[in-house]
Amino acid sequence: MAPRKLAAGNWKMNGDLAALAQIDALVAAHPAPGCEVLVCPPAVLLHPMKARAGQIALGGQDCHAKASGAHTGDISAAQLKDAGASYVILGHSERRADHGETDAVVAAKVAAAHAAGLTAIICVGETEAQRDGGDTLAVIAAQLDGSIPDGATAANIVVAYEPVWAIGTGRTPTNDQIAEVHALMRERLAGKVGDAAGVRLLYGGSVKPGNAAEIFAIPHVDGALVGGASLKAADFAPIIAALEAA
Repeated sequence: MAPRKLAAGNWKMNGDLAALAQIDALVAAHPAPGCEVLVCPPAVLLHPMKARAGQIALGGQDCHAKASGAHTGDISAAQLKDAGASYVILGHSERRADHGETDAVVAAKVAAAHAAGLTAIICVGETEAQRDGGDTLAVIAAQLDGSIPDGATAANIVVAYEPVWAIGTGRTPTNDQIAEVHALMRERLAGKVGDAAGVRLLYGGSVKPGNAAEIFAIPHVDGALVGGASLKAADFAPIIAALEAA
């Protein structure tokens, strides 16, 4: 059976209590979505969002590798779960670049997410220099190998390919480039996850209503990790509709 497609929205460091009206609008537009819909807001919005999310799943944007302790400013996977999350995004390129997160750090966080009962969305992607240098596939393979801990299954991980040079820039890879990376990820996962065929592979990087249907038609693309276009229901709802129709 094919994995259930997933439309995931990453609000990043955006939104406030007034922005919860966007969740109300999204629920009104998709009260019984034909694919899984996930929104990952800033952690302070998780609890108030939970009461009005309907069938929309919620997730965090990061977690600490430790379950608790003297880690000022950090959030544990268990705390995200307690606030209403069922997913957490880990290894996003902005975390890797801004906070120096290595593959080993990401793998430790993924293991912590699993211990708390969260599904981890593991992000991988190459920089523009790596793409131009012909290193894309080697970079993606190494990130997958280093970021996925033992015990990963199709039930507890999702993998998102986000080329760093396409995030928030309006640029996207060609369909053939996306297909090439997603095929590599599927093949590479077969050596690490027993039920690799069931792992959902998302594409992320300037996904918009205007290009969503075309991206979702690419082999091994099981959904999207959407940034800016997920902040407003008017933009995210048609992306969800395109995935439902894919």
